[in-house]
Amino acid sequence: MSQDNLIRGNDIAAKIRQKIHANIRAVQERIPRFKPSLSIIQVGERPDSSTYVRMKKKAAEEAKIECNIIKLDESVSQLELLELIRSINIDPSVHGLLVQLPLPAHVDDVVVTESIAPEKDVDGFSTIHIGELAKRGGSPMFIPCTPKGIMTLLAEAGVNPAGKLAVVIGRSDIVGSPVSYLLKNADATVIMCHSRTENLPDIVKTADIVVAAIGKPYFVKGAWIKPGATVIDVGTNYIPAANKKSGQRLVGDVEFDEAVKVAAKITPVPGGVGPMTVAMLLENVFESAKRFLEKESQRSITPLKLKIEAPVPSDFEISRAQTPKNIVDIAREAGLAESELEPYGSYKAKVSLSVLDRLATRKNGKYVLVAGITPTPLGEGKSTTTVGLVQALAAHLDKIAFACVRQPSMGPTFGIKGGAAGGGYSQVIPMDEFNLHLTGDIHAITAATNLLAAAIDTRIFHEGTQKDDALYRRLVPAKKGVRKFSPVMLRRLEKLGINKTDPNELTPEEITKFARLDIDIESITWRRVLDVNDRSLRGITIGQAPTERGFTRETGFDISVASECMAVLALSNSLPDMRERLGKMVVASSKAGVPITADDIGCGGALTALMKDAIKPNLMQTLEGTPVFVHAGPFANISIGASSVLADKIALKLAGTEPEENPTEKAGYVVTEAGFDFTMGGERFFNIKCRSSGLIPDAVVIVATVRALKLHGGGPDVKPGSSLPQEYTTENVELLRKGCANLAKHIANVREYGRPVVVAINKMTTDTDAEIAVIREEAIKAGASDAVPSNHWAEGGAGAVELAKSVVKVCEESRPEDFHLLYDLDIPLVDKLRTIAQKMYGAADVELSELAQKKVDLYTQQGFGSLPVCVAKTQYSLSHDPALKGVPTGFTVPIRDVRASVGAGYLYALAADIMTIPGLPTHPGFMDIEVTDDGEINGMF
Repeated sequence: MSQDNLIRGNDIAAKIRQKIHANIRAVQERIPRFKPSLSIIQVGERPDSSTYVRMKKKAAEEAKIECNIIKLDESVSQLELLELIRSINIDPSVHGLLVQLPLPAHVDDVVVTESIAPEKDVDGFSTIHIGELAKRGGSPMFIPCTPKGIMTLLAEAGVNPAGKLAVVIGRSDIVGSPVSYLLKNADATVIMCHSRTENLPDIVKTADIVVAAIGKPYFVKGAWIKPGATVIDVGTNYIPAANKKSGQRLVGDVEFDEAVKVAAKITPVPGGVGPMTVAMLLENVFESAKRFLEKESQRSITPLKLKIEAPVPSDFEISRAQTPKNIVDIAREAGLAESELEPYGSYKAKVSLSVLDRLATRKNGKYVLVAGITPTPLGEGKSTTTVGLVQALAAHLDKIAFACVRQPSMGPTFGIKGGAAGGGYSQVIPMDEFNLHLTGDIHAITAATNLLAAAIDTRIFHEGTQKDDALYRRLVPAKKGVRKFSPVMLRRLEKLGINKTDPNELTPEEITKFARLDIDIESITWRRVLDVNDRSLRGITIGQAPTERGFTRETGFDISVASECMAVLALSNSLPDMRERLGKMVVASSKAGVPITADDIGCGGALTALMKDAIKPNLMQTLEGTPVFVHAGPFANISIGASSVLADKIALKLAGTEPEENPTEKAGYVVTEAGFDFTMGGERFFNIKCRSSGLIPDAVVIVATVRALKLHGGGPDVKPGSSLPQEYTTENVELLRKGCANLAKHIANVREYGRPVVVAINKMTTDTDAEIAVIREEAIKAGASDAVPSNHWAEGGAGAVELAKSVVKVCEESRPEDFHLLYDLDIPLVDKLRTIAQKMYGAADVELSELAQKKVDLYTQQGFGSLPVCVAKTQYSLSHDPALKGVPTGFTVPIRDVRASVGAGYLYALAADIMTIPGLPTHPGFMDIEVTDDGEINGMF
């Protein structure tokens, strides 16, 4: 028998697998993270199913496609199976999913196969794919594998179906019907037949192409075949075979020995259609992976239209008038996968840190820092400018752009300051959700901080009321007759140099060393917190109950955002990093001067557990529907006053470019904000936050107002709640020009770090063209790349388009190699303070109090001298004295105390009396707030 007319599927499939492998490698050379992945769910251990699954896995490995086989017990419930499929559907690392059929009788095959996401249904069984295939001009995402393999076999054999008569025997939705559609689309005339078709032999004898897919061994006789016809045998039937070890052999639907004598081309069984089915499955996985990759890079933001009114209504009215997009739509437009999103209602969500792994090979987008000049008590609009700039970039210049802002404390919200969502037509919405609980991060900070505070006082009590043996016995109790150290205790043992893991092996000296922290009560720096401006808790006495046996001490409360836990949240780079930082937080010293950490207390793991969800950034949107990350809110006086490192990093990857993309054309923008003016917030951003993140801003935007510059030129004081003096509402170029010296100093301070500056002139209704021209002239003279008036408060993103264009231009010209920090970490602490005071503030020197010097000596001795440092001072002057406006010089900055945030990774010096829990005014904001019957919040702002 001649074999020249065989269509050898094995050989063709091998070539296809090699081609897929080569194609994958070609993509990976451009994009290393490209890893096509197939998941196969197998329920039970049917021998035939296991054979098919092994065959698919082997073929996938040849093609360099990752193949994960998930084996489930036959007793698995349909609900469990569907939940597993759902989790794989939303996993962006999996590009193809199939469930090996048949399934157990208690599971509905149709329900299960239809639950597979169409974009991952690489088998092509979904009714969506079949429907598209049947439709004239349809475009299915996937063609079912066997029909696709059949068409490939015909093409490889040189058989063109156009104009030929094709008979398809079998009408299944998996093979018969789909292959008939494909043949029709290839311009064949198709006759569909089945086991009950009358005169079937006569019909088959007319066929130029026969596709047998009826599932009956030797159903199609050789005598039926028209001489010169092409026969595609899809059958996989087992018949008894005494000469086989298994007792059976595989045959097709066609009587092969007779048909091969007359057919011009014929597929054998095995070795014909079967290998092609698997090859087409792999081809579908590869195409799916490419489609996912293309989808990731095709990010676009559909803006919301603003309903601009004049005069501008209240912030709350503007927010209420806009209908936000669903947060799922915001996430999809930004390039987030469904599995990376945890919605909290319709308009906010948490974002998984896994996105950083998925997009690790992307080049970061452009990074822009917004800071300000020395402000008036009314604020100069940094948050509003941040939002307006992002709205201009994303909604008007068609850039991918993210704002990264801090989560506001509810203390100021219910006090006098109000919220921090921006203002006018440049704000984050919904503003009530933004300014209240959001997703509970501050509550988690509060719980963690207070847990540690309780642990400190509890440890002091137990150490003071028990002898060493009893204390150790209770610290490491026997559970079910076994004593073992907790993981956090092993950390303490390692710190102490005790290389033992069995609690029963410690010597009496080691027991004392391990069990007794011997905390010096006077050295405790850790305070309890709450997110309320409760002035009565600034100083309290605890331990007054009779049960506390006289263990009283004076302490107090801070506002939650002043907790070091919040600073740790803002500066952490990952969950493990946060765990280490929380454990390293120093809460006191021992009587011997040894620093006591949260891990020494035994709290590091528990604090991380309370904050493990808080570490995920929160996603919201602007009034124009552009994405915003809201995450962390460290107290700006004693901390960095900036949003989180992780929010910035995720946004930069989402705004970034693939290796093969042109960054100049495709790069998006991340605009983040520094607390207070650049001299405070910007200095901390660079010297503390950038050191932690390793990120370098491409440009700095300095926000200036005519009002603030006139104040620094000698204008009268500005007070909240009072009318502005006429100097601020009428043109006064001379006063303004004098005040521009303050702006010039901030520009010079930015240039100390080698970063380009754009000045955003935040326009107000009373500003004149002459005044704007003066600011622009003075800013450029001082070294700014540009100075641009912006009316985003009244016009939204449209009012900041020119500012955005200037920022884009400066970012494109920015040189990372020009960046440098203000000081080296290895210089003495006092020299760091002196460098900041002289270079940033314009001071002559610093002067440390006796207490401050004692603290500097202690921290240096304890090994913390190499940490960066920031200065807590007034935001209303470049100096420590709020009365010194403009650009004071020759002053000495008094440092009255120095404190440590070791876990967060910095020290902070107090140059003034800083309240870490504000008070409430006579008429606080909460008096105006009400909730309507339908749950709407009114009167917040």
